[in-house]
Amino acid sequence: MLISWDELNNKNVEIKKKIYICALLYNLNPIRKVKKADLIAIIAEKTGVPKIDVLVSLESFFSNVKETLAEGENIYIRGFGSFITKKRAAKVGRNIKKNTLVYIPEHYIPAFKPAKEFMDEVKKIQASNIEVVPQKIEELAK
Repeated sequence: MLISWDELNNKNVEIKKKIYICALLYNLNPIRKVKKADLIAIIAEKTGVPKIDVLVSLESFFSNVKETLAEGENIYIRGFGSFITKKRAAKVGRNIKKNTLVYIPEHYIPAFKPAKEFMDEVKKIQASNIEVVPQKIEELAK
C-alpha cells in the first residue's frame, strides 16, 4: 500500500503530537523551567511573605553561597544537599579555530550534590507521575 506525501506528513504530525504529549507527561519537556521569578512567587504564596522579602532572602542566599564557595569552603544543608567545589586537574585542550594546543591550568568548579532524602523524594514524585502516564496517553491519543 502506497501512502501519499500528504498522508505521510499528517501521520508524522500525529506521531510528533503523541511524542510531545508523552514528553509533557514524563516532565521531559526542555521548555518547561522554573525561573527565579516563579520560585519567588511560589514561596511567597505558600508562606504568605511578601514577594519583595522573599526576593531579598533568596538573593542573600545566592550571594552567600557564591562567597562561601569562592573562599574554598563547602556548604552542607542536612536533608537538602551540599554545595561544594570540585577540583579539575590541569590538562591540554585544543583551540579548534586556530588548530593549536592550549594549556588549561588546574581549577575549581562549583557543584551541587543532593542529599539522600532529597533524591528519595524526587524519585517518589517521579514514580507517582509515571504510573498515571499510560492512562493519560490513551485518553489524549484518541
